[in-house]
Amino acid sequence: MKSRNIAIVAKKELSGLYAEKTIVFAILLQLFIALFSSFLMVGLTAMYDPNAISGYQGVEYGIGYVGEKEGGLYSIIDDRRDLAAYRMDLDSAIASLKERQISAVIWVPPTLPDDEGPIVVTLYTLQNDIQSSIVEVKMKEVLLTFEEELRSVRSERLMMNPIKLNFPDTRGGSNYFEFVFGLLIPLLVFMPAIISAALIIDLITEEYQSGTLETLLSTTVTYSEMLWGKILACILIVPVQSAAWLALLAANGIVVQHPVEILLHVIFGSMILILIGAFCALHYRERTSAQFIFSTAVVVVIILAMAVPYNPLNLLVRLAVGTIGPLHWMILSGIVALAVLLSILLNRYAERIGLLPMR
Repeated sequence: MKSRNIAIVAKKELSGLYAEKTIVFAILLQLFIALFSSFLMVGLTAMYDPNAISGYQGVEYGIGYVGEKEGGLYSIIDDRRDLAAYRMDLDSAIASLKERQISAVIWVPPTLPDDEGPIVVTLYTLQNDIQSSIVEVKMKEVLLTFEEELRSVRSERLMMNPIKLNFPDTRGGSNYFEFVFGLLIPLLVFMPAIISAALIIDLITEEYQSGTLETLLSTTVTYSEMLWGKILACILIVPVQSAAWLALLAANGIVVQHPVEILLHVIFGSMILILIGAFCALHYRERTSAQFIFSTAVVVVIILAMAVPYNPLNLLVRLAVGTIGPLHWMILSGIVALAVLLSILLNRYAERIGLLPMR
């Protein structure tokens, strides 16, 4: 094979990449996610774990307080900087809540802290509302504080001394960074690999379905050179996209460790997916069938890969935070060896296909 011919085919495919509307849309979608990752993180984190953003003190939420006493729970709410308690009757409080003049309503019965019966507190919030999720977390902290006060008042009722458990002090982790490094970075980095693997199927089957393969092979370009030129074009766009995503994340204040090593893993990992896609395209020569078989094969590959301890997701996360050490080089060697083996098999299959008459 001549490298010059492979480069010519790759250049041709890269120049015509803008015509693939689905691929361009997917790239623009990733670009949007990377550009506004900080903004998206706040909203997405609030959806799956409101407690992660409960510590923000920039807004004071009004709480309608319905009760007889102003001590105890009322004082706990009013002493916080992020909450403000307003004495109201229940009907007025509910109406104000529906009009979003206040963020929640709490109804406290006239039961005294040292009474025998339990104190049943009712909290009213709006359904399906992000602000309500935040307020509920803050009110949970208030109720836990109130519960501790009640335990202190009613501690004389204990018939036996409780066993004290001493736990070591721990530093609470940030769900924000768990979400960024555990999901966002692997998603952005691996997405170009999946896009390129799907793209190689389109590039190969298009030659068969449009009838341009015979014209292409009538030049000095051989069948294998045509194939590897398309594969090269698909591989080249992977590090460009991944590097752009990492740079945009850094611009959003998310610093990723070992970016070069991450790109190496992504390049050779994407090469394996692209080669699998090329096998499917060469065998079926029809886009729909090839894409279906490729999608099924990718699901199987991902399931098998995730079953091992150092799977691609775990590997990327540990590389991004800098905790894996030199072990990843051994893993990269195995990935490179697998990519080389698939390349040899694909080249032999392409040579055999190239000898067959065009259908």
